[in-house]
Amino acid sequence: MNKHVTIIMRCKNSDWVIAEALSALFSQHFKDFELLVVDSGSTDRTLEFVSAYPCRLIEIAPEHYYPGKVLNEAIAHCNSDLIVFLNSDSVMLSPNSLGNLVSAFDDENLVAAYGRQLARPEAETWVKRDYAVSFPEHAQDKPSWITLSFPLAAIRQDALKQHPFYTDAWASEDTEWGEWARQMGHKIAYVPTATTMHSHNYSLKEIYGRRFVEGEADCFIFKKRPNIYERLRELVTMTANDMIFHVRMHDWRSIPSILPKRLVYQWAYFQGLRLGTKRISDKCFDTSLGQAVVLDSTVK
Repeated sequence: MNKHVTIIMRCKNSDWVIAEALSALFSQHFKDFELLVVDSGSTDRTLEFVSAYPCRLIEIAPEHYYPGKVLNEAIAHCNSDLIVFLNSDSVMLSPNSLGNLVSAFDDENLVAAYGRQLARPEAETWVKRDYAVSFPEHAQDKPSWITLSFPLAAIRQDALKQHPFYTDAWASEDTEWGEWARQMGHKIAYVPTATTMHSHNYSLKEIYGRRFVEGEADCFIFKKRPNIYERLRELVTMTANDMIFHVRMHDWRSIPSILPKRLVYQWAYFQGLRLGTKRISDKCFDTSLGQAVVLDSTVK
């Protein structure tokens, strides 16, 4: 295949990390790429850092940022056979990360691949557990619920033409695309040698916003419906596993915070499922409802 790739990086007020992400990108041994940056209204030094590197820049208003729609429009500006998705807060940890991801496509049957995410050193213990479970060291240990993850991933352009990103809900465009590919019998690879650092210590309000839109999206992707008993089971299971992990890590001080975080985590997802169910029932196509919850939860 043509090894020239286009890297799409979305950003907004990422000056706390984007310089590291860009430095890591342009330090990769694999050099045959172009960078397309999509900024949705940064007011900090993000664009100053971006301007230090060769790239094409697309600027949009914050209220116009809908992930699936924005990515479809960005891809329309790309001529490469392979599109790489790299978050502006995703810092590749090895100079071979990009090359390892791209090399996976030597397999002609592969339509997409995603890398291994490691939590930041300052990540809270429960976050570290989530990342350790979701992105293991060995490919054979990858969980079934991860279909694709965009902090570091790649998809063939012809496959994206066959199935553009969905726009039914605000979030989880990577999950929906990966699930479509899986249902179609297409091959997706987890490449643990394509390592990147990516995680967030969300506040309770931010956890609510993120999980709300994930719940809404899962109504459309997996046909899930709100079930309070299922959420309670997940609450008990996750809380217990978090506590065990905290004990193993000797993080006694953070144990009291586990239950409030997981309560918000499950309640927000339940409320998102309720909205998604109502939208489907009412044939409502207004994705700004989920967007409003995310924007309201974001720390200014």
